[in-house]
Amino acid sequence: MSHPTYTPPAVWRWDNENGGAFAAINRPTAGARSETTLPRGNHALQLYSLATPNGIKVTVLLEELLELGIAAADYDAWLIDIRSGAQFGSDFVAINPNSKIPALLDHSTTPPTRLFESGAILLYLAEKFGVMLGESTAARTEILNWLFWQMGSAPFVGGGFGHFYVYAPEKFEYPINRYAMETKRQLDVLERQLSQHNYVAGENYSIADIAIWPWYGQLVLGRLYNAAEFLAVHEYPHVMAWAQRIDERPAVQRGVRVNRNWGPEEEQVPERHSSADFMR
Repeated sequence: MSHPTYTPPAVWRWDNENGGAFAAINRPTAGARSETTLPRGNHALQLYSLATPNGIKVTVLLEELLELGIAAADYDAWLIDIRSGAQFGSDFVAINPNSKIPALLDHSTTPPTRLFESGAILLYLAEKFGVMLGESTAARTEILNWLFWQMGSAPFVGGGFGHFYVYAPEKFEYPINRYAMETKRQLDVLERQLSQHNYVAGENYSIADIAIWPWYGQLVLGRLYNAAEFLAVHEYPHVMAWAQRIDERPAVQRGVRVNRNWGPEEEQVPERHSSADFMR
């Protein structure tokens, strides 16, 4: 049985009864909703985040930098519970006026440098520490091509497919089909690239892989939306092999645990202040 066709009104008005997983906090307005003070630890880099795919990008890169022996990349990671609306606190909004995680403050500069948008944070850290951004102009350009591809494409996977397949209050065939098609098209883009290269931007692991893996890698590994069977991810063997290869990296295994407060206890590190936090 099909649902009745929706006729948009002349002027859209927000209805806070729209439902969905985030109905209690979603509004069509920006800005702070409460006065809050964010904590600060001992390191120059202060991360305020949650272990969603976008949050995982940053913690994985920071752990990769530490794996390389870059001590100045040590960081404090503080949990921002987006389901409770913590991203709308005044101190968080001062870092990211868009009220999305992750957000980072670098206190090694005067005044501290604020960073928001996960792609911008990856680029900043790669430039700051001089790694994972290629050793030539051509290599850097290819990495940035794929970094910005991910930033532009992932909303179709998260806000599109993930929303209608998992979070929407009702299941509707048209949007699920529309976004499933686009998600599979994007997986095919990656499959074709990875059939010719070990990593997304070439033969070297880079911030392009770190940006893409939390979304598409976790998707094909069955950890995102529980949709691996639905999307027939076995049709993308090169993506699956790449995802597994990255999943085996020690820094990745640590990074996915940071700012995680759900699932088995051994997978959670809600706050991270030193390497000792992974040994609890």
